[in-house]
Amino acid sequence: MIRMSDVYFIRNSSSKFDEIGRDALVLLQKIEGDTSHIFDKEVPIKVHFGEKGNETYIPAKCYDEIINYLKGKGVSPFYIESNVLYRGSRTTTESHILTAKNHGFTQIPIIIADGEIGTEFDEIEINKEYIKKCKIGKGYGKYKQFIVMSHFKGHIEAGFGGALKQLAMGFAARGGKLEQHSGISPIVNAKKCSSCGLCEEKCDFDAIFRTDTAVIDESKCVGCAGCIAVCPHGAIRNTWSGSNFMQNLSEYAYGAAKDKDIIYITFVHNITKDCDCMGVSMEPITENIGILAGKDPVALDTACLDLVQKSSGEKLFENGRASLKHAQKIGLGTMDYKIIEIK
Repeated sequence: MIRMSDVYFIRNSSSKFDEIGRDALVLLQKIEGDTSHIFDKEVPIKVHFGEKGNETYIPAKCYDEIINYLKGKGVSPFYIESNVLYRGSRTTTESHILTAKNHGFTQIPIIIADGEIGTEFDEIEINKEYIKKCKIGKGYGKYKQFIVMSHFKGHIEAGFGGALKQLAMGFAARGGKLEQHSGISPIVNAKKCSSCGLCEEKCDFDAIFRTDTAVIDESKCVGCAGCIAVCPHGAIRNTWSGSNFMQNLSEYAYGAAKDKDIIYITFVHNITKDCDCMGVSMEPITENIGILAGKDPVALDTACLDLVQKSSGEKLFENGRASLKHAQKIGLGTMDYKIIEIK
């Protein structure tokens, strides 16, 4: 018999974010009741704060109902995230938290799990086909229970961003993000490098030395990508040219979820071509659909993708299905699901 995972669904095409937030709480309570779920005293809520300049990220008010519900049960919730790999408004903890607060995420404390420049991580052993150990932000290791809240939308490399991407990129430290994209050391643009020595000074692995420019010794580099964050000239970068990205993403999602108790909630609203990491204004490419939730991130993402394609009448984000197939193959979850629609 094929194992199927339950995916709870509330159809809601509204743009009223307080209404959307109430529906998210209904789904949380449904999962809580159906699975006899008991919350810990502290519960991290994994979200995406949106890059500076982005306007279609899921706004802070969508989380109010769940936050208030948890507090009413004596639970202390807080937001948790990790710093990004590229240079933007969420590259360092200081600028990341400032961006979050500017976007209205002020209801509860914010923890950036991988340290000031994204170099603090635990290695989680998974021994899968492409990844043996995942570099997961150290702060995530303190907690067993999470609520992972995602925004379903497009992504230039992953096809789409949903629960798997929130796990894979969202839980990974900078070096883990680098490994998913390329699996190699950063490179130095000699034309931009002033040989100031800051990257050499900050490297904890003696992997950088200077001639006329900074030079990265690949035999010593562990791929933490901290040098990308500290370079004042933007001279050090990832190549974005690696292979097996879809599979790497699935395997990192596996590592992030390993031994964790997670409830997943996804907003299928403001569906844009590209990710909330894009610091630009974007227009939605199809109608709002609703909120979905479950305990299986593979089933959840598959259901979201199917609903978006059905609604649009197009094979939107279809290349992202490769990550779902690999995630199923390695045992993260199943693509076979049963929709339980709540009226």
